[in-house]
Amino acid sequence: MTGRLESKVAVITGAGSGIGRSMAKLFAAEGARVVCADISGRQHDVAAEIGDAAIAAQVDLAIPAQIASMIDTADKAFGRLDVLCNNAGLGGPIMPLAEQTEDNWDMIHGVNLKAVFFGMKYGIHSMLRTGGGSIVNTASAAALVGWKGHGVYAAAKAGVIQLTKCAALDYAEAGIRVNAICPGNTWTGLVKASKDHAVPPPDARTPPSVPMNRWGLPTELAAAALFLASDEASFITGVALPVDGGYVVP
Repeated sequence: MTGRLESKVAVITGAGSGIGRSMAKLFAAEGARVVCADISGRQHDVAAEIGDAAIAAQVDLAIPAQIASMIDTADKAFGRLDVLCNNAGLGGPIMPLAEQTEDNWDMIHGVNLKAVFFGMKYGIHSMLRTGGGSIVNTASAAALVGWKGHGVYAAAKAGVIQLTKCAALDYAEAGIRVNAICPGNTWTGLVKASKDHAVPPPDARTPPSVPMNRWGLPTELAAAALFLASDEASFITGVALPVDGGYVVP
């Protein structure tokens, strides 16, 4: 199918690389006009690759005023907001819980949870003005099962799922659907070897406990987000969809 987001306007955070980059390119290919938001500067390259259907926005998600400005950018440039993907995130230090610091907590939760709250807050205000829309948040398989050394990260991503479910109920009658994807082991910049290989090489170590016995690809996460964002998912809201090769099933 093509044109699944025809004439819609999407804002995607973390669009400079990885899953966000794949989302931006796929959404544009499906007819959307896209605001590529990121702090890295790479969002300009992604927007240039896409062409006239995309613009870049420099956004520090730790600053709520910049998130509000990001949503305003979509409204001013394209007249509306139909799809918001709160995708940007960071992993943070991996260590036992009692060794984590307040700074780690604030940094990880600031981007992975607080920024999702403000993205939803300002995005929902925009969507209410135009009759509805779709929000897709990026949570994690770590929000569904325990990951050793990832307590602070997992807590933030679990919070994303609860924000998703509660907002889905808050705005179900207003025409705003809110869902989440939960990536498992995905070949992005968080995997050191991905710096040298765009896709997993034949000798790449298989991630443990994944029934499909391979890495997920950013394009596969983008495809799941596209489905949830599109009208094909018009009767789906409040879902946290694992996209993880079966990791959370056992």
